[in-house]
Amino acid sequence: MTNIKKVSELAGVSTATVSRTLKMPDMVTARTKEKVMKAVKEAGYRPSWLATSVKTGRTNTIVVLVPNLINPFFMRIIGGIEQAAQERGFTVLLCDTQGDSKRESDYASMVLTNRADGLIQLDHSFPFNEDDAKLAETIPMVSVCERIHSDKKYPVVALDNYAASRALAHHLVSYGHTKFAVIVGQVVSQIHKDRLSGLRSVLAEESIAFDEEMVVGQSYSIENGIEGMRQLLAKPNRPSAVICFNDDIAIGAMHEIHRQGLSVPDDISVVGFDNVKVSAFINPPLTTIDQPAYEMGRRGMEVLSDVINGVPLTRSSEMLPFQLLERQSSGPAPQ
Repeated sequence: MTNIKKVSELAGVSTATVSRTLKMPDMVTARTKEKVMKAVKEAGYRPSWLATSVKTGRTNTIVVLVPNLINPFFMRIIGGIEQAAQERGFTVLLCDTQGDSKRESDYASMVLTNRADGLIQLDHSFPFNEDDAKLAETIPMVSVCERIHSDKKYPVVALDNYAASRALAHHLVSYGHTKFAVIVGQVVSQIHKDRLSGLRSVLAEESIAFDEEMVVGQSYSIENGIEGMRQLLAKPNRPSAVICFNDDIAIGAMHEIHRQGLSVPDDISVVGFDNVKVSAFINPPLTTIDQPAYEMGRRGMEVLSDVINGVPLTRSSEMLPFQLLERQSSGPAPQ
């Protein structure tokens, strides 16, 4: 097997620089990184992570807790995590928790038993059980897209959900809508609170009354969108605009609207969050908030790598930008 000395000779740098580039690429210049990675490829070098683990006490593996692996939004985040992890010499272990606390704690315990060096949580829950909570305070852990519920503030990379919800509300108000409804996902998360707060703040500024009975739903699924829309259409005052807390919910909501003989957006405007790929191709194409999911995952992995390597963080919370994509599912309020 080609060794690290051969790589250093090809790159014209020391073996220490090669090691630093592979383990902590942010600590070397772009030119050095380019030379080393070119030499690695030319030499066919494969680091012995087992030897490294014995020497350093690290596994160069990180655990990613995913609430639902079939959700396309999470898959985009994972793509960013995987790319950044590969660049930094980490292997990613994906754990589909299905929102089950027992599964979460079982997977999370891999970090406590030195089978992984750190953890990325894509859900809002604190993943360790009560017995392990104290020990877990020392664990490198980063929250991506959701803020972890914990007394300790872990680093978080997320969207400004309050501002994004305000953008959707302003968009719908500009079309003359005054009768709003919301189909939500998880009701205990910070995302839920921030998005509802964003909507309420705009309506208050515009002196538009909001009926709290028009908030329905409980999960990020198409089925939740169908059932939520069914509940809303059964109410005496039908909404003219529905904000859905992800695109799957919006797809379900539009299906139910069409099933009941109504039109989107002529009768009801529907908007979503996430900009999953299919949202641009449904009928009508969905107005939605484009979250930079890949960049969120990539940045989350970069932060976790810094925490594992003892690099001081310049800030504990990073909010990435969003874009409102206006498509044909939203339009003027019916007269």
